[in-house]
Amino acid sequence: MTDAAEAGPGVRSALRAAVRGEVSFDATARALTTMDASNYRRVPLGVVAPRDADDVAAVLEVCRTRGVPVVARGGGTSIAGQATGTGVVLDFTRHMNRLLSLDPGARTAVVQPGLVLDRLQEAAAPHGLRFGPDPSTHSRCTLGGMIGNNSCGSHSVAWGTTADNVAGLSVLTARGERLRPGPEWAGAPAGLRALVERESARLRTGFPDLPRRISGYALDALLPERGADVARSFCGSEGTLGVLTEAVVRLVEAPPARALAVLGYGDEGAAAEAAAGLLPLGPLTVEGMAADLVPDPAGLPRGGAWLFVETGGATPAEARARAEAVVRAADVVDARVVTDPAGQRALWRVREDASGTATRMPDGTEAWPGWEDCAVPPARLGAYLRDFRALLASHGLRGTPYGHFGDGCIHVRIDFDLLTDAGVARFRRFSEELADLVVAHGGSLSGEHGDGQARAELLPRMYGAGTVALFERAKAVWDPDGLLNPGMLVRPAPLDADLRFAVLPREPVDVAFGYPADGGDFTAAVRRCVGVAKCRTTVAAGASVMCPSFRATGEEEHSTRGRARLLHEMLAGEVITDGWRSMEVRDALDLCLSCKGCRSDCPVGVDMATYKAEFLHHHYAGRRRPAAHYTMGWLPVWLRWVSRTRGAAAVNALAAVRPVAAVAKRLGGIAAEREIPRLAGQTFSRWWRGRRRPPGDGGDLVVLWPDTFTEHLSPSVGRAAVRVLEAAGLRVALPPTLRPGRGAAGDGRTRSPAALLTARRGRVCCGLTYVSTGQLDRARAVLRRTLDLMEPVLATAAPVVVLEPSCAAALRADLPELLNDDPRAAALAGRVLTFAEALERHAPDWTPPALNRPVTGQTHCHQHAVLGDTADRRLRAAAGLTGEPAGGCCGLAGNFGFEAGHYEVSVACARDRLLPAVREAPDGAVVLADGYSCRTQLEQLAGTRGRHLAEVLAEGLGQAESEDTTARGVIDPLT
Repeated sequence: MTDAAEAGPGVRSALRAAVRGEVSFDATARALTTMDASNYRRVPLGVVAPRDADDVAAVLEVCRTRGVPVVARGGGTSIAGQATGTGVVLDFTRHMNRLLSLDPGARTAVVQPGLVLDRLQEAAAPHGLRFGPDPSTHSRCTLGGMIGNNSCGSHSVAWGTTADNVAGLSVLTARGERLRPGPEWAGAPAGLRALVERESARLRTGFPDLPRRISGYALDALLPERGADVARSFCGSEGTLGVLTEAVVRLVEAPPARALAVLGYGDEGAAAEAAAGLLPLGPLTVEGMAADLVPDPAGLPRGGAWLFVETGGATPAEARARAEAVVRAADVVDARVVTDPAGQRALWRVREDASGTATRMPDGTEAWPGWEDCAVPPARLGAYLRDFRALLASHGLRGTPYGHFGDGCIHVRIDFDLLTDAGVARFRRFSEELADLVVAHGGSLSGEHGDGQARAELLPRMYGAGTVALFERAKAVWDPDGLLNPGMLVRPAPLDADLRFAVLPREPVDVAFGYPADGGDFTAAVRRCVGVAKCRTTVAAGASVMCPSFRATGEEEHSTRGRARLLHEMLAGEVITDGWRSMEVRDALDLCLSCKGCRSDCPVGVDMATYKAEFLHHHYAGRRRPAAHYTMGWLPVWLRWVSRTRGAAAVNALAAVRPVAAVAKRLGGIAAEREIPRLAGQTFSRWWRGRRRPPGDGGDLVVLWPDTFTEHLSPSVGRAAVRVLEAAGLRVALPPTLRPGRGAAGDGRTRSPAALLTARRGRVCCGLTYVSTGQLDRARAVLRRTLDLMEPVLATAAPVVVLEPSCAAALRADLPELLNDDPRAAALAGRVLTFAEALERHAPDWTPPALNRPVTGQTHCHQHAVLGDTADRRLRAAAGLTGEPAGGCCGLAGNFGFEAGHYEVSVACARDRLLPAVREAPDGAVVLADGYSCRTQLEQLAGTRGRHLAEVLAEGLGQAESEDTTARGVIDPLT
């Protein structure tokens, strides 16, 4: 092989001349593909997104003549390192991602390699069909990747592996030969049949009989008694034999109804030993998890481990009857049968997120793949797990096994120390000993995810040197030049080489946020992303938010994973060399909406909004910022200035003059397509000072936070909240406005006489606009002044009610992370309640007005990610508000949608879920939108008025009071 770096310029120009698809050799494209979901990292020469098979052939020709390796890549979720390489990476997800045809009668589909599995399932579902294998990454893994790894998923006990469901393939060899592998030697390269016939005795005796034997090449599928199936043998070859350009896959009939039997056992061993005994009942799944993977077992039956056994039937009653039969046959501590589809989805999410959840131990320690999917005969699983746990303990390691108990396949992430030489040495010793243990139990080193680099070095322990040598000869028949994915599966790189952590800085990086969940280490925070790629889903479901910019653009660099990869490479300094000044990272983060959806939806809790603020803080340190950072970042200052000068009417009048507004937007970095919102004629605080207070009745005191948006832009929300809170019997107060001047001690807890004499008036502020634009020094200063103002409140037991979800999230999450050295920050964060939480906790006996109307709209993304909406759901139900607001992000997202250059993405995000939800709402539905940005987006894009829940309830109070007072001949002056 030629050194890839030396061949770079010539390869790039040759590819651009020969290929119609995109050819990207820039730092961003290379950085995005240095890693998959494994522990490994390789820097590619470049990335090509081929448009068709002719493009693939052109790439292979250019690279073969120059000795440059080629790596085929799907969704990049491989866990053994096989989707990384030093040559040219083929990205099939951009163009070769179509479902070419679907034949319901023949139960087959023709797919391209970049097609995401869920898109095939959606097309097959109307015909009562589906593709049987379904890895937990089904929303982003591709059919090409599944064929390359011979993926399986939870339903393999019923429908087998990918190889069991492939009818035929279209493949290009490294030398450009177009083959169509299938049964009876169809599409076999020259020399393969002769090799198999010479080695038939070895092939009949050298392969363990397992449902989940994925390791090595499936050369035994070429035996005549097995149909000499070249397509089946090709599955699981990890892109080392040929490049897949098309596949014919078989579909299975999907049961019209399903039920889920959740079986509770005393411990993991009992669950494992029970799994094989359930297989004769014909379940669709037999999945296992232990309690150490489930932080909250709510909804699960009693036990220390569980089996998820899914059954199917022609009717719900039949599916339930089969699930109940499973329960009767199982010797369990407790059991539960779930027939409600929503309930089943909630439980399956626990299982599907396990690959990310298991990446952090309960104490926050990092855990890694590498031994993710060994498989043993199902009847040996209990004994194997006991030995496996003992081996972990002998090495001082911890892991949380889970997975496909019915197939004897176990997933686990282990707290290897991959940052030090001693830790890496222990990783190697453990790997060698575990390989021996798996073989002793008659198992396979890989039961689902392939060998790649993680396990290929150890294949001689499983197969013996002779069979591994046969694998190498088979590779030479298909790929005599060694062009395709070298270092994988045969002639592998060492399992402890190319570790992705080796390039990261060993000393902590100086940062502004505290990163308490990562020990204050920004590098550890970036390491959180292991490539599970849940952020790459193109269709959001339920209340999920992540990742709106990826769904809008379809570009990897605008996914949470892509941005994390770029930050990783920024810290590494090899591909991205400018550190915090990197334009590649800045451009990728530019379309991050700071919605915080990844904070809750990412299985490992990546918080890209915080990372973006951190990056912008360093990127613009000592430099001129974009105009929008000064206009919208300092919005609280400008609005307070307008309020003090009573200039709202003048500002509104000027904004209504189009030429003036156009100039202002251009100078302020605001999108020309946006309308400038109108300022309120009377601020919320001014209304508060002039209102007549109701007499106190001894109810709980709550402090209502006058956030910038409620104060200056939508004071009607604040007025409505006051009315509802007081109707619920609560005493409402606003935060103090007297702030001590000079003479305050460093933490603000002590006062000198000078501090009292020089006290000044001020306003509390959550610092949100400064945080979102990365002005973290300013944010800290604002927040410290806020804490000074709030000290009298913190001396009481009063909660702080925040109406704007983004401001509440900033106070609850950003405040304690920015001021982790100030104990008042954590104290204030702990006091923050949403409007619904305040009513639920401090007025539990209050009954809201009966509104009895449907609702639509959207749950605020920060509410979903940081605050939770359980209290809101209960409050809506109590008021008779039926239906559920959509998930996702409105797309305006504070300053994001107003900034120049973001309008199209902002609109695309709104069109994803919010606008369809409003358009499809029933007549008379209330459009709920607690966030000011959400209401503004609705008004500007749909001409619809969204309303805060407080406004809806206040209106209901007014109607109830009006009905009551009208009956008595009295009119309520507040209605």
